[in-house]
Amino acid sequence: MNTYITGSTIKKMREKKGITQAQLADMISVSDKAVSRWETGKGFPDITLVEPLASALGISVIELFSGESVFNKNTSGNMMRSDFCICPVCGNIIHSMGKAVVSCCGITLTPENAGEPDDEHRLNVEYVENEFYITVSHEMTKQHYISFIAYVTENRIETVKLYPEGNAEARFLIRGNGFIYFCCNHHGLMRQRIKRN
Repeated sequence: MNTYITGSTIKKMREKKGITQAQLADMISVSDKAVSRWETGKGFPDITLVEPLASALGISVIELFSGESVFNKNTSGNMMRSDFCICPVCGNIIHSMGKAVVSCCGITLTPENAGEPDDEHRLNVEYVENEFYITVSHEMTKQHYISFIAYVTENRIETVKLYPEGNAEARFLIRGNGFIYFCCNHHGLMRQRIKRN
């Protein structure tokens, strides 16, 4: 994050919560004058107050720094609305079913946009008894590889983590129609609709 908490963010979040400067000050054990100084840009909260301040405002620390509230309206729990965030530092895969604030290794992550597979990233689907056998025609070197394959249906997600020098393949019990997601470490996330016979 390249900016610290702004006074306008504190004021906006405080007013959204419907509390006064004095009430906020009482919640985090500071004076109301301190909150006033923060909101007018004449001072900043000490770093030790960041978590208590976010908690008092009912938001995450990331929301406090960004100045944006996150509201997840995806109450139906449909997995087909899945988002994947992938950390460029450690390769961590983070899944959400709606809008979320996600960070890893000190970086705020945004959901990957899933594109259609091209000829260089061809997805092959075979039906073997009651399973999908998925392979991706792609090299699996330490420099260029598929990092995971996931099978997403309306109510379930199953992910297989892949590693360089292994095979770009996975088996999934057929649970219905959905999407296969897979990620190339150079070309990003891709997805293809999949249907059972």
